[in-house]
Amino acid sequence: MTVAVDKPPARTSGRLRVLATTDLHCHLLGHDYYADRADPAVGLSRVASLIAEERAEAAARGEACLLVDNGDGFQGAPLGDIEPGSTRPHPLAVAFDVLGYDAVGLGNHDFDIGLERLSRVLADVRCPVLCSNLRAARPGLHLPFGEAAILERQLDSCPDLPPVRIGLLSVLPPQTLVWGGRGLQGQLRATGIVDTAAEQAWRLKTEGCDVVLALAHTGLGDDGGALSAGGGDSTENALEQLAALPPIDALVGGHTHLTLPDPAHPLDKPVVMPGAHGSHLGVLDLDLRYGDGGWRLVSGQARLRPVACKGNAGAIQSLAAESPELVAALSQDHQRTQERMRQPAGSSDVAMHSYFTFFAPDRGLALVAAAQAAAVRPLLAQSAAGELPLLSAVAPCKFGGRAGPQFYTDISAGDLSARNIADLQIFPNELRVVTVSGGQLLDWLEMSAGLFNRLTPGRSGQLLADPARAGHNFDVMFGLQYRIDPSQPPRFSATGERINPQARRIRELRWRGHPVDPEQKFAVAANSYRVRGGGSFRMLHEAEELSLPPLLIRDAVRDYLQGRLKTDPLEAAPYPWKLASLPGARAVAVTGPGAARHLAELPAGLAVPRGFNEQGFWELELHL
Repeated sequence: MTVAVDKPPARTSGRLRVLATTDLHCHLLGHDYYADRADPAVGLSRVASLIAEERAEAAARGEACLLVDNGDGFQGAPLGDIEPGSTRPHPLAVAFDVLGYDAVGLGNHDFDIGLERLSRVLADVRCPVLCSNLRAARPGLHLPFGEAAILERQLDSCPDLPPVRIGLLSVLPPQTLVWGGRGLQGQLRATGIVDTAAEQAWRLKTEGCDVVLALAHTGLGDDGGALSAGGGDSTENALEQLAALPPIDALVGGHTHLTLPDPAHPLDKPVVMPGAHGSHLGVLDLDLRYGDGGWRLVSGQARLRPVACKGNAGAIQSLAAESPELVAALSQDHQRTQERMRQPAGSSDVAMHSYFTFFAPDRGLALVAAAQAAAVRPLLAQSAAGELPLLSAVAPCKFGGRAGPQFYTDISAGDLSARNIADLQIFPNELRVVTVSGGQLLDWLEMSAGLFNRLTPGRSGQLLADPARAGHNFDVMFGLQYRIDPSQPPRFSATGERINPQARRIRELRWRGHPVDPEQKFAVAANSYRVRGGGSFRMLHEAEELSLPPLLIRDAVRDYLQGRLKTDPLEAAPYPWKLASLPGARAVAVTGPGAARHLAELPAGLAVPRGFNEQGFWELELHL
């Protein structure tokens, strides 16, 4: 007699694990090239160890696993600087290959190097590279990225069932074309984030995708529709709107360098935003069930894994060792970068740092301003603009903020090297000159002064700078004299909208002792990011840009320090601005711990130490 034995029922549920990075800005190794020392808090090499752990755990459970990046990876840290004439694969392309990335979405800063150079870089990336809302502006132009991709992954826990079909789309701010300059606008056109994502997600669903994942290089908050190029919805930060789209199942956010999930920002979908510079690995665990309609998402969880934490006495403690495989693969690029950064670059009689940049003179900004002016004066001498007063606009690059309490320029007096120049100018911006009226100049400074919170005379404990405003948008205008009165409301919002037309934070605006006339014309040396529209300085959209040969600001600073440019009159000019006196006001300035070594530079009685805050920043109470 044969006894029938029932087969165990086949499994109909499983899990897809998505591992995500974003905004790496070429921080691929745990090394600070500005200080030439190890950095325990950043680096894809540290994230790589977490990736290996998560993959191993998923494999042990029979889960499928994807590894994706969400853009802004190719430039930022010196390791990503492309050497002229180099035929080597870009270090990030090498890292993507070593770690086995499955797909890459592009961010706005990936286009800073121009479409032609980006195409060369992406030629070495072996996985799909995506950008759904930038299209060719003319027929026949080949783009080095696709609009979407479909991947299939078999769940080992369900070997008898079909693979899961995963649709991927990628969106970035349409303002990318404005920030990228006129050349980029002539090659590409942009469509809105939300409309494009909805269109692509529905299309992927109709093509049989079980799960749609959005690589969304965008953050939280409606920015009110800042100016874009190419038409369509111009919202820059649309993560919440994307999470509300029914066909999108899960999202990876970015652009704003924040971290999600966060209890303060609950979302209805699994959404992860893994910080920046390799500070975190994002993990999405998507639980799936198979039925008559195929696989469908039944639940999802998002979580973050940091590479470091605070140890004793506020010290940073690493939670992830660097991946030996990735360190070895990038060793030659690392050595070449170190050698390049150690090259001599002149000397300075004074220390330069950015600890006090929002309330006291910043010698580093003064140096960059003088170098910019010295570089363009001979170029303007034979033009009509040579008769105009020349000003120089400079903003701090390292000011703490979301990058943390160690993110400040700090250069000792004495001999300098290329890494010190990069410390003053961490972005590879080019030098530009625009002509503006006195009225446009005033609005330019009012937009910069929006950095400050509104302060009330007689009150204490008021935070000086608005943490929601980026410090690299605080332009200091060398060649002028003015005061900033933060007791007044800001005239412009962070997106450049004129919200308080009658507000005047800029007081006593003068050139050579005379009030600036609204119709007076000026030539202003500034960085390419600002002139292209970066920071939403809308008043500059109507400014006339003068034609100049390409010149990196870093190169101008190096040439100035080494005496290849004439000493500029701006070097001896008084520092341009001061905070207006506010009787009885006590403002809190947030800075880095290294500021303690430089307190003697401040006027007596201006600043009183308050100690460390929860984020590890050092606080000073300012007596205004």
